[in-house]
Amino acid sequence: MSDKLKISRQQMIDLLNEDLAREFQAVIAYVNYSQTMKGAAYTDIARELAKHAKEELEHAVAIAKQIDYFNGTPVTVPKKVRMSEKAEDMLRFDLENERETIIAYRQRIRQADAMGEFALSEVLRRIIAQEQDHLMDLADALGIDTPSTGD
Repeated sequence: MSDKLKISRQQMIDLLNEDLAREFQAVIAYVNYSQTMKGAAYTDIARELAKHAKEELEHAVAIAKQIDYFNGTPVTVPKKVRMSEKAEDMLRFDLENERETIIAYRQRIRQADAMGEFALSEVLRRIIAQEQDHLMDLADALGIDTPSTGD
C-alpha cells in the first residue's frame, strides 16, 4: 500500500474539507454561469448548468455529512470562482474544475478503502459518477473530447 493512502482520520477530514470547498465553488460557478451566459446557442447549456448546480449542492451536503461522521467541522469558504464574460471561458473553467474533482475523488476513494471506511468510498463513488457526467456534458458543449482524468 502506498504511503499516500495511509492517512489519519484528521488528514481525511482536511482532505474532505478541500473537496467540500471545491463543491461550494462548483455550486457558485454553476449558479452564476447559468444565469450570466448569453446567446441563443447557450440557452440549453445554461439550463443544464442550473441542473448541475443542484447536483453539486447535493454533493456538498454528502461531503459535509462525512466530515461530521469523522468528527470534523465542515468548511464554509469555497475555493475561488473564476468569472468571464465569455460563455466558452466559463465552460472551460467548469470543465477543468470537474476534471480536478474527479482526480481528487479517485484518490479519496483509495484512501477511504485503505482506512476501511467503505461507506465513505461508496458515497464518493456515487458522487464521482455524476461528476463524470458533468465532465462529458461540458466537453460536449465545448465540442471537444472528454479530457483525461488519469492521475
